[in-house]
Amino acid sequence: MRSSRILSKHILFSTIDDDSPSDYDPDSLLDPNLKDFTVDTNEEDESIRTELKRELLLLSSVSDRGLFLSTEEKSIVEDIVTQLEALNPTSETASQSYGVWDLVCTNTQAFRSSPFFQTIRSVLNDKTSADNAFNLHAAVTSVGKVGRVRQVIQENGKFTSEVDLEVGFLPVRVRVITNAFFEIIGAEQWELSIDSTIVKKSNIPLLDEMPNVPVGDFYNRVRGSIPTVYLKTYYVDDSVRITRDVDDNFYVFVRA
Repeated sequence: MRSSRILSKHILFSTIDDDSPSDYDPDSLLDPNLKDFTVDTNEEDESIRTELKRELLLLSSVSDRGLFLSTEEKSIVEDIVTQLEALNPTSETASQSYGVWDLVCTNTQAFRSSPFFQTIRSVLNDKTSADNAFNLHAAVTSVGKVGRVRQVIQENGKFTSEVDLEVGFLPVRVRVITNAFFEIIGAEQWELSIDSTIVKKSNIPLLDEMPNVPVGDFYNRVRGSIPTVYLKTYYVDDSVRITRDVDDNFYVFVRA
């Protein structure tokens, strides 16, 4: 019943007629190679955005951030995301995304939103190798769950990722905090460099006392430079942000 109701709503917004907003072609946006950053200035489209966001957040809330979506529902979510990106109301998304954001939906593993794993992806420099490595990591840590995933983006260029994890049968609970620095290099694009990672708020006292790990310095010593991470935000408004990584995986956040 849930799929049928949402699908019927989705079909409404997949229909293109003469009243569709300019520069809005969902079929072309399904190909990441054809997708461009767009700004929709038509105020009449606000009602469409509101309904699309409502359906997206509903699907996200009942599927553990997209993890348990059916094949049909995944297709619907991906199409809703591309439609919202085509209806983006903000001209400078990279500089309008400051604040505290919680991850509510993604089409990949939630932990990949962290600069720690995005940096590993940059080092591997190959999508297939990265997917295999992250799938293995997900399998090894499958006895547990990913809790809240939060990003704090500050105007001073500091980017903080907080990922709450429960691992094992006890379970062991930790919050993995990764700090990075970013520069705005385009209307929608950030360039990130990892700084450090630390474990906090663990139920195991020894883990909670672990020191800050200077990941950036480690890469600098081993590789001679800190790997660069590129993220693009194709949609942001007062409540929702949609950001994509180099592999075109999307991450939907809501303001905390």
